[in-house]
Amino acid sequence: MSRPLSVALAGLGTVGGGVLKLLRDNADIVAARAGRPIAVTAVSARDRNRDRGFSISGLRWYDDPVALAADPGVDVVVELIGGSDGHAKALVEAAITAGKPVVTANKALLAVHGAALAAASEAKGVALAFEAAVAGGIPAIKALREGLAGNRISRVAGILNGTCNYILTVMREQKREFAEVLADAQKLGYAEADPSFDIDGIDAAHKLSILAALAFGRPVAFNDVHVEGIRNVSAVDIAFADELGYRIKLLGIARQTELGIETRVHPCMIPLGAPIARVDGVFNAVVAEGDFVGRVMLEGRGAGAGPTASAVAADLIDIARGRFTPVWGAASDALSAAPSVTMDKHVGCYYLRLMVVDRPGVIADVTAVLRDHRISLESMLQRGRAPGEAVPVVLVTHETNEAAMRAALAKIGELGAVMEPPSMIRIEPA
Repeated sequence: MSRPLSVALAGLGTVGGGVLKLLRDNADIVAARAGRPIAVTAVSARDRNRDRGFSISGLRWYDDPVALAADPGVDVVVELIGGSDGHAKALVEAAITAGKPVVTANKALLAVHGAALAAASEAKGVALAFEAAVAGGIPAIKALREGLAGNRISRVAGILNGTCNYILTVMREQKREFAEVLADAQKLGYAEADPSFDIDGIDAAHKLSILAALAFGRPVAFNDVHVEGIRNVSAVDIAFADELGYRIKLLGIARQTELGIETRVHPCMIPLGAPIARVDGVFNAVVAEGDFVGRVMLEGRGAGAGPTASAVAADLIDIARGRFTPVWGAASDALSAAPSVTMDKHVGCYYLRLMVVDRPGVIADVTAVLRDHRISLESMLQRGRAPGEAVPVVLVTHETNEAAMRAALAKIGELGAVMEPPSMIRIEPA
């Protein structure tokens, strides 16, 4: 068997510890599948003396993570620091410049700087591997870039953030409001003290921009992703969704259209019969649609020490075997220049919930606004009567475009009988 692959590991948090444990506990099967042992030999983290629950004795320690790239005894650098800039970016750039392959779990870094890093790695002829950056232990990157390489992908979508999926699941099952469930999720460790990165959709948007680049063979374009989070999803909307035969999920969706590539993250109503509608709790799922393969769905844990370490190990085994794939699936001169489609061009069906004063003529006023914007209704729900008081009215539209819907909502919100801003959730086909 060949000499061991020497790994430098930057970041010894939950995932870094998981990588060390996997490479030690499963050393025999990793070596067999890699054709050589894989061993961490050098590490860097913030606090050398912290008790992490695992031994780092015998490993070369670096206070400056960027210095790992210059260690002559290191074959490959694993970056688990996180963040789009700072030490993470400097380390990855230094490793590529030194001609060393890089494995990273850093979706923010790839979403923001992925085009430049891909060009640098291609110029140096070294691997930039990132299976762990999207959907944890789900092999979504390999599936799109390699397993489905012979297909034209028309759509890729997924539940890409376990925190949001957990909150929406508990809201539905326990009929509780968002703020209350979020507070409990923070106590349980499913949500950060500052949860905005997750609940405002940024984390999912980072991951979607990576999936879209792979699916459509073009440079990553994070700034073109339309992003909405789940703060405004209410228990009332979840209950109405159930009555209408839908589940509400935060989805990331990338789609090839006649105008270009549409990329969006927002709450969606999904038919109950769709497999992804049944993915609950902290689980993630990725769905891809190819012209020859049809629809493929992968489901699993999207975060945590074990699943993410599993993905890092898969990349290390590829590097040990000398398997090399261009970052976005094709060389830079073969990538697509397809334009991004702005959200106002989106076409679909919509769910609207209005809180209106229960008096004659209100519905006529609302439907007149929709008529003026050429929006037709599929159905309407109103439960109970409370003359003179606010009651919920739910409208489901036929297909229309986003620009018309936004303009109509602005007008509806100005009606005197509408007591709060209208709630709008896009309906996504199965």
